[in-house]
Amino acid sequence: MKDVIKKEVLFNHAIEKVWDAISKAEEISTWFIQADFKAEKGYKYTFTAEPNEKGCTVISGEVKNANPYTLVYTWIVADTKVETTVKWELETVEQGTKLTLEHSGISNYAGETAIAMFESFNGGWDNCITGLTNYLKEAVNAG
Repeated sequence: MKDVIKKEVLFNHAIEKVWDAISKAEEISTWFIQADFKAEKGYKYTFTAEPNEKGCTVISGEVKNANPYTLVYTWIVADTKVETTVKWELETVEQGTKLTLEHSGISNYAGETAIAMFESFNGGWDNCITGLTNYLKEAVNAG
């Protein structure tokens, strides 16, 4: 099974603006879900969503890396206890900023659950990128 979800987007915004949008709790809470988050290595964060049809209301984990323009954290959904990894990388390009998002370790879920979680995460990240795009305005799809 596929174990890594990868999304790439180009934004015609300065890298600092995109970095702030993905690394500051008040900005994440605007375009994603309520966040108790700091882009500091070792910070134990919590994202809390309103109850929804998938039942996924709490995501938690620990920031593993928060160097300028690379952000890596573990991702544990609600009560699953299964740890996956989310990595955001930003790069300055001629058009603005290239964002690459990778979510890996999904095969850590058992059997059919891994397939269902991959599909859920894949769609969820599409929605997340759309939210970020709308938040930052004028995004250009990189592929």
